[in-house]
Amino acid sequence: MATIIDLRERFDEIVSNEEELRAVVGEPPPHSVAKVITAIDDVARTFIEHAPFAFIASAGQSGLLDISPKGDVAGFVKVLDDHTLAVPDRLGNRRLDTFHNVLRNPNVGIIFLIPGVTHTLRVSGKAIIVRDEILRDSMKVNGKTPNHVLVVGVERVFSHCPRCMMRSGLWQPHTWGEPTAVPSFAATLVAHAKTQHSVEQMQAIIEKGHKERL
Repeated sequence: MATIIDLRERFDEIVSNEEELRAVVGEPPPHSVAKVITAIDDVARTFIEHAPFAFIASAGQSGLLDISPKGDVAGFVKVLDDHTLAVPDRLGNRRLDTFHNVLRNPNVGIIFLIPGVTHTLRVSGKAIIVRDEILRDSMKVNGKTPNHVLVVGVERVFSHCPRCMMRSGLWQPHTWGEPTAVPSFAATLVAHAKTQHSVEQMQAIIEKGHKERL
């Protein structure tokens, strides 16, 4: 495991303050600074209601960061009011990384994505974990009610420019390359978890989980 000291010993020109950053990059344009708002307005609400995918960032007590992908039918993240979001916790691998972190450090960040849309929406605030029955029932999908809901008190909202999407070609199939060049999820689990299962056996376990827990 590389430490900060290890990293610093590997490189010669290390940026150590914001003045050094700005000397190279310059100052942001006024609209990039002014675009940050503190509530969910109509524009942000519409984006969230159309988003089927999001990444949630959280940090544990030690400060170690985690980013968890969340996906469901578009609008799965509910806007409860201008300052509150609700994210259902669907059946998964039971690691509960985000929940473990939130119990120790309530700060979270969310990036919402919509297929075909090149800009994203970023939201940050503080979260709690709730089990209110009425809320959970309102987020039922395919007859399955989430066990918990992550409720986020919104503190900051802003859109992120399209350049990263344009550079990556994320929504342009002709730039995607060959998916079979990437190890399958089953092969990855066998390699990383050091399981005794074969790739074929692990694939069967994964498919069984999809049928029973999706």
